Amino acid sequence: MELRTTVDVIDANDVNLSGAVFVNVNLSGSRFDDVNMSGWSVKNVNFSGLALECANVSGARITQADLVGVSIAECRLDGMRIDGILVTDMLAAYRAAHEAN
Repeated sequence: MELRTTVDVIDANDVNLSGAVFVNVNLSGSRFDDVNMSGWSVKNVNFSGLALECANVSGARITQADLVGVSIAECRLDGMRIDGILVTDMLAAYRAAHEAN
């Protein structure tokens, strides 16, 4: 199926779009719930205002991204690294330095 230059609202429920390709597509305001996006690859994407809740992003790799203002809370951070440094180690060092004061 091919969709070209449409402004219709698409309500997809119980649909298999594995292998789909989206180029120059506006998905702003879209909502995704109970969706399998494993193995996804995204490039040149604007995620500003993105909200991830109850999401499994284990094994994700983020490179050359603008993370200004990103907030991470109540998340498992085991094995998460920033520039090769374990985040759990950074947090432990930060907490130890601030508890000593």
